[in-house]
Amino acid sequence: MTTPRTFLFMPESAYGPTNNCIGIGNVLQARGHRVVFAAEASWEGKLEALNFEEDLVDLAPEDPDADPDADAGQFWTDYIKATAPEFRKPTIEQLTTFVKPTWQALIDGAKFCQPQLEEIIERQRPDVIIEDNVNCFPALMTSSATFVRMMSCQPLEVGGANVPPTFSGYPSADRSGWAEFRAEYDRTHREMWADYDEWIRSCGAPGLPDLAFLQPSESLNLYLYPEIADYVGARPLGSTWHRLDSSVRTTDVPFEVPEALRDGPGSLIYLSLGSLGSADIDLMRRLVGVLADSPHRFIVSKGPLHEELELPDNMWGEHQVPQTNVIPLCDLVITHGGNNTTTESFHFGKPMILLPLFWDQYDNAQRVDELGYGVRLDTYGFQDEQLLAAVENLLSNSDLRARLAEAGQAIRSKNGAAKAADLIEKAGL
Repeated sequence: MTTPRTFLFMPESAYGPTNNCIGIGNVLQARGHRVVFAAEASWEGKLEALNFEEDLVDLAPEDPDADPDADAGQFWTDYIKATAPEFRKPTIEQLTTFVKPTWQALIDGAKFCQPQLEEIIERQRPDVIIEDNVNCFPALMTSSATFVRMMSCQPLEVGGANVPPTFSGYPSADRSGWAEFRAEYDRTHREMWADYDEWIRSCGAPGLPDLAFLQPSESLNLYLYPEIADYVGARPLGSTWHRLDSSVRTTDVPFEVPEALRDGPGSLIYLSLGSLGSADIDLMRRLVGVLADSPHRFIVSKGPLHEELELPDNMWGEHQVPQTNVIPLCDLVITHGGNNTTTESFHFGKPMILLPLFWDQYDNAQRVDELGYGVRLDTYGFQDEQLLAAVENLLSNSDLRARLAEAGQAIRSKNGAAKAADLIEKAGL
């Protein structure tokens, strides 16, 4: 018989990591455990609606002008919208103009909320703390609870000499730019990293690995990526690391193809740039405009600026769609390459067209492309005919579709959410 325990999740305030934690939390809760989310404050009410307990945290001082009805993750939506012009730059230039400022914002949030997290942990007294984030929150590592690291980002986040540098989007088979990118990362990030490392140590937590912003757990580290796309041979990991080929939540509402698209011609395609990427409304409008000339039908996740995006007759969309129930119905996924959408597309065995914008999306796009499971396009530089040709080529590639369907079946059989729950339960004993 399972002894009920308390599991405290702290996901990054984006839909991908939070949804991953929701999937695992569902399993733990079904086993009789108490599941608490110390998510960012804009998630108020949204996790409680899924029957989880909420003990939320503010990552920045209260803004008196903030919209009280703002969607979860509104801070990052606004941030991405404001910095969208930076995504047009090569990844090595984004290290200065986007990656470094993003790390600094994350660091500032960690420092601001440290007292709040200490209070939450004292109040909730968790047996196990699961952090699905990209940077260290010392309070999560210094309590008596078992600390588990969850990584919902592309696995290059745990780097190695024989894999491309994270955030680069560089190919695995061509090392010509690796050293330059790593040197620029060191130049732009070293001082910030050293300051963060000093503060973390002052809080009583272990120091950071060199130029990393989060330590591995001594007990259990989980990462989310299918084996068929992982860097298994090139980047071996220690015994505390375990891969989840997928971790798909079951809380999305049911979905049926809208009547207007149900019996139309062509294939059914899912278009989503994620909760953050879709804030680039000009890019969304261009994609919609190009695909309006396609003979296929599209389900569109319109994103936070949905009221500004009009769809043609061969498309249907809403602010958010229940992605895990939409992808299985579709023949192709057009995505920004966020880790959750990428792994969920593998989970359901769907080919992808990837238009990366920031962070690890370039690495996902490159990995899918170089392994032949989809096509990476220049997000802002693609020609209309390139996108339309990629759609037709992937839809007509029956061999690829059959291989992905078989791979998806194998991934689903591994039940990553249950595997994660098993490992987390054992870590807390």
